[in-house]
Amino acid sequence: MDAIALVATVVVAAFVGVCVGFLARGVVANQALQSANEKAARIVAEARTQQKELILSAKDEKLHLQREAEDEARAKRAELSTLESRLLARDEQLDMRSDMLEQRDRKLLDREREFEQSRQELARAQQEHVAALERVSGMSAAEAKAHLLEAVRDEAERDAVRLAKSIERQAREEADERAREIVITSMQRIAADHTAEHTVSAIHLPNDEMKGRIIGREGRNIRALEQATGVDLIVDDTPETVVISAFDPVRREVARLALTKLMADGRIHPGRIEEVVAKARAEVDLVMRQAGEQAVYDAGIPALPSEIVKLLGRLKFRTSYGQNVLVHSVETSRLAAIIAAELGADVQAAKVGGLLHDIGKAVDHEVEGPHAQIGAQIAQRHNLSPKVVNAIAAHHQEVDYSSQEAPIVQVADAISASRPGARGESMETYVRRLEDLQAIAESFEGVEKSFAVQAGREVRILVKPEQIDDVTATRLARDVVKKIEASLTYPGQIKVTVIRETRAVEYAK
Repeated sequence: MDAIALVATVVVAAFVGVCVGFLARGVVANQALQSANEKAARIVAEARTQQKELILSAKDEKLHLQREAEDEARAKRAELSTLESRLLARDEQLDMRSDMLEQRDRKLLDREREFEQSRQELARAQQEHVAALERVSGMSAAEAKAHLLEAVRDEAERDAVRLAKSIERQAREEADERAREIVITSMQRIAADHTAEHTVSAIHLPNDEMKGRIIGREGRNIRALEQATGVDLIVDDTPETVVISAFDPVRREVARLALTKLMADGRIHPGRIEEVVAKARAEVDLVMRQAGEQAVYDAGIPALPSEIVKLLGRLKFRTSYGQNVLVHSVETSRLAAIIAAELGADVQAAKVGGLLHDIGKAVDHEVEGPHAQIGAQIAQRHNLSPKVVNAIAAHHQEVDYSSQEAPIVQVADAISASRPGARGESMETYVRRLEDLQAIAESFEGVEKSFAVQAGREVRILVKPEQIDDVTATRLARDVVKKIEASLTYPGQIKVTVIRETRAVEYAK
């Protein structure tokens, strides 16, 4: 019984505990719910307060923007009003100007009508005046006009001749002064020696017995030497001298060098001759190459083709009127460079053209044609610039100039060739040139006499005054100059002076 009572007590106690727990849990839940409701109410109240503040702020912003828009609109309206006022004022000014222009046009039309009336009156007065002059003079207007034109034509021709002479004299003075300054400056900067080199064509022998050794038994030595070198050896009665004759200066130099070596060695026979000639030819080739390289270095021209440098060296053994052609080429190159620098032309092209202008003379005995054309072909074959090719081809005026550097090279060539002491000229050539100058001058109609003076630098022509007037005298001088330029080759320039004298002769009896 006690056990059952204990169990029942425990069950009842548990039930009571459960009931009390449920009651306590309900109370706690009610309290939590009440607290949540209060918090929600506070949040809603705060949200409503913030909403009201945002609405008020938005209304204030809207009012502020409205005021700014109204102020801007008022400013725009004021600006438009000002512009409208200005436009109205400008329209009024344009209207006033238009009225003034209309008034001016009306005045101009009135003046034009007055001028037309005056012109018509002057025309009538002129016609009346011409008619009166015709009645007084007994000549028609056409005849008087022809007479007046003839007089005016004669006077105009005289004035034109005087003006042409004045302009020509002034241009010549200015051009001569400038050209003289450039030429003198160029010649002073070059300052080359006036001595000329001559190619040796005679060899001095130590004794006359050497002639027999050179000739050899039955002439075999001299034949071997001539065959190996391509020259002619002239052994005559001249004591201790052998003359080398050849049109090729390089062959002549090879023969001279070989013969000198053979005489120094003493062994002269065909086998030895061929060996020595081969060595001499190699030495001459070396000398030519070195001479060409030295000339290129002296002229200040880099990077020329090796074949052209070698051909340039061959000019060391070539002379023209006693002037060494290689020295002349270097001097021409320097002169052309100085003149081109003074005139603002292409200095490099002028320098190369001046150095190579006579390159054709190195092979002109092997190739047909003038040396200027041969040199131009060589330069063109080695892809040198067109300015250089034209400068070489035109330095004797055989072709037309195509660049400014071509006449510069021609002038430099003339300066180098015609300076004192540069070249020699035989008496026969000199006399022939003077005779040719006089013959050209006397070939023109109206020429009485002609004289070549100043070593052929000037031709003075006396004309018949009854056939040649002042105008024709000027024209005659120009025609003579053109014919001299076309017919003769000469260094420097030739002055042509035409002299016309009028003489009145009477006799007292």
